[in-house]
Amino acid sequence: MKKVLISGLIAGCILFVLSYGGLFLAIRFFPKWFTEYNNPLFNSDGSRDMLFYLHAFIISFALSWFWDRFKGLFKGQFLIRGLEFGFVYSVVALLPVMWISFSSLDVSIVMVLSWFGYGLMQAIIAGLVFAKVNP
Repeated sequence: MKKVLISGLIAGCILFVLSYGGLFLAIRFFPKWFTEYNNPLFNSDGSRDMLFYLHAFIISFALSWFWDRFKGLFKGQFLIRGLEFGFVYSVVALLPVMWISFSSLDVSIVMVLSWFGYGLMQAIIAGLVFAKVNP
């Protein structure tokens, strides 16, 4: 359990920094992608901002537990194991969620694809951390 918590915390810190640094860069270089967030569909009153910022840690601890439970299925060097972990998570969890999000919410395919890419990136980075810290 200790390895799950430590690797989850390490991955959470890395994802937090990369995610929010990437967000600022993406807004700067792709501002048209973010105009869609002015939609009333998204909460903008600030009451749940802390939940948004905790996302990197929530997903890291969940993925850390998943890694610890199924790491024996991923073979090869740490790079291959981390990449495979990210792809497996993306196909099993992200793809169905993105499908239902696009089919039920008034959002563009570009927005949904960006969410999928963001989730895939998070899962791959977390997988690489877990493969190194908790082989």
